Amino acid sequence: MARFGRVLTAMVTPFDAEGRLDLDTARQLARYLQDHGNDGIVVAGTTGESPVLTDDERLSLFAAVIEAVTVPVIAGTGTNDTAHSVHLTREAEALGAAGVLAVCPYYNRPSQAGISGHIRAMAAATSLPVMIYDIPVRTGRKITTATLLSLFREVPNAVALKDAAGNPGETAALIGAAPDGVEVYSGDDSLTLPLLAVGAVGVVGVATHWTGDDHRELFDLWEKGDTDGARLVNARLLESFAFETGDDAPNPIPTKAMMRHLGIPVGQARLPMGDAPEFVERRAPEVWANLQRWRDAFPHRPV
Repeated sequence: MARFGRVLTAMVTPFDAEGRLDLDTARQLARYLQDHGNDGIVVAGTTGESPVLTDDERLSLFAAVIEAVTVPVIAGTGTNDTAHSVHLTREAEALGAAGVLAVCPYYNRPSQAGISGHIRAMAAATSLPVMIYDIPVRTGRKITTATLLSLFREVPNAVALKDAAGNPGETAALIGAAPDGVEVYSGDDSLTLPLLAVGAVGVVGVATHWTGDDHRELFDLWEKGDTDGARLVNARLLESFAFETGDDAPNPIPTKAMMRHLGIPVGQARLPMGDAPEFVERRAPEVWANLQRWRDAFPHRPV
């Protein structure tokens, strides 16, 4: 079993009608995720709108979710400020997080040496395992394979990668050269199955908010060697993957709409994301209904 499990969700951050942090709903959502196929939860990542959370909000969110569930909680402590990231990392460990998520520093566009120094400083501030997060479409910088390998070889608690770089071939090269014990997680729902094929161990997902049980089925089938079954489950999920983000409604706007449709009052996203467009509100129940039809037409295969 992978260190943090196979199916993790990058959880949205609930806000109330006035845009204030809603810790009661955060606990409710975390328990829902645990009960619906998730082995772990990532809190205050990009999907959790970390750039618009104050430190007090972020730390309160960590504490609430850690208290609410028994699965590992990985705290998103990375920012584009190294000293700030170190501070948040220390606080997350004190609160009982199972690990920290260290995103490539965004906006600054540092060199590879700067990226490496940033992540090394975060890792040195904690005894917790560190999951490095590579998502160049949001950060403006790709963490090169050479930089990742140096971190995995030289930093004892740098043990995992959330890979949202969109290049399974390069991921295969990384996995082939990485030290034993380093685990790669898909950070792009639509690439989870291709990344499993090159050695990934799990997913930190978005659509997993409502497809956690489906993802567990996909992993069970893949690990059994039933590739046709895994492909069938993946086909069931394609509409959810397409729904979760887009230029007119970026992640996490659609996921929040889906959670509201499912009766969990997570509220709207804060600006600059903002409220869900009407077409997203209409699509959420359609996507959910279509997923149910897929489940009924192709019931769970024996594992």
